[in-house]
Amino acid sequence: MSYLSAHHGYQLLIDRLHKYPQGAPHSELFMKILALLFSEKEARLVSQVPFGPFSSARAALLWQLREVEAARILEGLADRALMLDLEQENGEKLYLLPPPISGFLKYALMRVKGDAPQEALSELLKQYLNVEDDFVSSLLGEGTTRLGRILVDEESIQPQQVSRVLDYERASAAIRAARAIAVGTCACRHTQINLGRGCSADLETCLVFDSVAESLVRHGSARQIDAAECLDILQRSREQGLVQFAENAQSGISFLCNCCSCCCDQLAAARKFCNLHPVLTSNYLVRIKRDRCSGCGKCVNACPVDAIGLVSAHDPLHRWQRRAVLAPARCLGCGVCVRACSETALILVPRPERLVTPVDGAHRVVQMAVEEGKLQNLVWDNQALTSHRALAAILGVILRLPALQRTLANSQLGSRYVDALVRRQATRVERELTMVERAARLRD
Repeated sequence: MSYLSAHHGYQLLIDRLHKYPQGAPHSELFMKILALLFSEKEARLVSQVPFGPFSSARAALLWQLREVEAARILEGLADRALMLDLEQENGEKLYLLPPPISGFLKYALMRVKGDAPQEALSELLKQYLNVEDDFVSSLLGEGTTRLGRILVDEESIQPQQVSRVLDYERASAAIRAARAIAVGTCACRHTQINLGRGCSADLETCLVFDSVAESLVRHGSARQIDAAECLDILQRSREQGLVQFAENAQSGISFLCNCCSCCCDQLAAARKFCNLHPVLTSNYLVRIKRDRCSGCGKCVNACPVDAIGLVSAHDPLHRWQRRAVLAPARCLGCGVCVRACSETALILVPRPERLVTPVDGAHRVVQMAVEEGKLQNLVWDNQALTSHRALAAILGVILRLPALQRTLANSQLGSRYVDALVRRQATRVERELTMVERAARLRD
C-alpha cells in the first residue's frame, strides 16, 4: 500500500498525459523518468492541469491552494523546462504543459544548468525509446498524422523544381517568419554525450520559435538569436549532413531540429518502425541516375534511414562495380544524399501525390485526436474548457476537417448538441461554397 501511495501522483500524471494525442501509456520506465523530473506532489498537481493554457489563478482553484503558492510551483516547473510560461500582450502570464516525448523530456535535456540528473535521465530515455519496441509502437498510434515532418534541403532541389517548393516546406521561410528564435543544446546528441557515445556534429542546433523560444530563454534553457544567426546554423547543419525535422504544421511551428542519424530518436524510430511511418516525409523522393552512379557509396553512408544500398552493376568487364539502389518506402526525401553525391547521380523529384500538412498546431492536434479516438478528451476536459470560446475554437477546427474525419469527430464527441451544431455549420459552409462555384461558372 505504501508503494502505491508513493507512486500515486506519477500514475495520475501518466493517465493524464495518455489522454492527449500521442500520449504516454503506463510503463515502469516512464514512471522512473517522471520521478527524476517531478516530485510526487508536483506530479499529482500537474495531473490536474488543463490541456490548454491556464493561469495561476486557475491552477490555484484546481489545486485548492493560494494563488501565490500556485504561482511559485508553476514558476519552479517553468524554471526546469517542465512547464512553458506564455506572456500575453495584456501582461497576464499563462502556463502550458507541453507533451512528453517532443516536449518537456527534450527540454529537460536541452538544459545545461546542471540542475537535473541528466546521466540517469539519458540512460532511462535510451531504454524507453529504443528498447521497449512494443511501447514505442503504441506511442505511434493507429493514425497517420504525425507530430513532426521532414523538411527538404532547398539547395538540393533542381532549378526547374524550385518554384514547386512551397514556403511551409522551406526551413528558411519558417525562420524568417518567426517572431522570436532561440537555439538550445540538441537533446538527442546531449543524451548520447551523457552516455559516452556523442558524435562530432555541432551540439547547439535545436531551434525553437515564438512563445516556446521566449519561455525557454527566460529560464535559461535556450539562447536567444536572430534570423541571420539561425540561418547560419541551418547552413552549417546541412553541410554536416544533418536532417531538418520540424513540427508538422504549415504555420507557427514551435521547433526545428537538425538531426544526425547516429543520435536522433526520431530517425532511429524511422529506421526501426519504417512500416509505421513515425515521421512525415517531405514531398520529394530521391531518383538515382544509374548511368552516372560510380558506386562510391557516399550516399549510403549519408542516408539517415538506410534507404539506399549498393548492388552489383552486373558489368561483365568490371565485376567489382557497384551501383546505388533506393528503397522508396524508406526514403524521407530530406536531400542529404543528394548533397553527399559528388557525381550528381542523385536528384530530388516530387512524390506522385503531395502529402497533406495540417494548417497549424491546433489543426494537427485535432486530427491526431480524431484518428486516435481521443477527441472527447479535448472537448470535455473540464479544466481546459473554461469558456464557450475554447469550445468554439475546437469546433471551428473540426468544421475545417474533411467530411470523413468530421464524421469520425462527431461520433467520438457523443453529443447531440455538438453533432447538430457541426452539421448545421458544415451545411452552411458547403452551401456558401456551392454559391461561390456557381458564381465563378457564370463569370466564365
